[in-house]
Amino acid sequence: MMKNILLLLFPILCVAQVPAYYNSVDFTQTGDNLKFQLANLISTTHTNELTYTPEVWNALKQADRDPDNPQNVFLIYGYNDNDANPDNDRTRNKDYSCHTSSCDGLWVREHIYPRSLGNPNLEFTGPGADAHHLRAIDYNMNNSRSNRKFAAGSGNAGIVSGGNWYPGDEWKGDIARMMMYMYVRYEDRCKATTVGVGSTSNSNFGDMPNIFLQWNTEDPVSQYEMNRNNLLQNMQGNRNPFIDNPYLATLMWNGPQATDTWGILSTTNVSIAEIIVYPTVTTGIVYVTNATDIKYTYQIYNALGQTASAAVSGNEINLNGNPTGIYYLNIQNNKTSKMVKIVLK
Repeated sequence: MMKNILLLLFPILCVAQVPAYYNSVDFTQTGDNLKFQLANLISTTHTNELTYTPEVWNALKQADRDPDNPQNVFLIYGYNDNDANPDNDRTRNKDYSCHTSSCDGLWVREHIYPRSLGNPNLEFTGPGADAHHLRAIDYNMNNSRSNRKFAAGSGNAGIVSGGNWYPGDEWKGDIARMMMYMYVRYEDRCKATTVGVGSTSNSNFGDMPNIFLQWNTEDPVSQYEMNRNNLLQNMQGNRNPFIDNPYLATLMWNGPQATDTWGILSTTNVSIAEIIVYPTVTTGIVYVTNATDIKYTYQIYNALGQTASAAVSGNEINLNGNPTGIYYLNIQNNKTSKMVKIVLK
């Protein structure tokens, strides 16, 4: 039986299930319309801009706190507290922050969106002091990451092909949601395509690297992220919407389906259900039958969310020439869309 992944909003929503913070947002919108609404919300509610020193230090000591040991903070990209190498520590005493130039064994502040990649440089005000993308980090790990762009990898954090940076399996979802926030909040000043490698294989809207959409799906929101979002709202006034509901990224940029935390944004629309795709396991040819008069467009993505080649003729879609594997057919009009998983043998 084919698995349908719906990327739209049902027109009638039970808004009581959506946090009050989002009461001004029309969740029947998708794509840029939804992005613009969220940009307005997180900008107008950002009523307190933290000073880089001392307020950001104080914010990280609270927001990055390890709930299992409140004396410690999590160190972004860290993964091992039990070996002899302090550079890869996952946690550290919150009071071991470094305010000098000799910081071995101490933690500093990491700009997840590097200041030098901003347009212009983010400096230490505005986006450069926005705690939604600032994290505690080991001093030497901070030097290793430097301003390297994020790219695919696996396992622990480190430098990958092309001199880029993989944040580690534990942290990649955090990174994706922070980069989505920075782009929506600051727009061209903090483009996601500048910091995520793969500018030739972005979402079908062209402004979100598929690597971030993939990480947002693969690494679900943690309780730590939720706690952090709550604390930073108390300090700055605004929230990261992609922590509250990762599915908002799916609604804006498509790609792999993320978790709908609220459980209401991915409800099936009756009319689009009349479209049938077969066979979903194929050696190359897929057919789409449409019993409605509504005009739809079709797009094909591989498992990484990258656009795949396909020849469309009438109701026939030819996938020959693509590597075998899992693909997603995105069926879309200006209001509704859904994805159908296809296995190419």
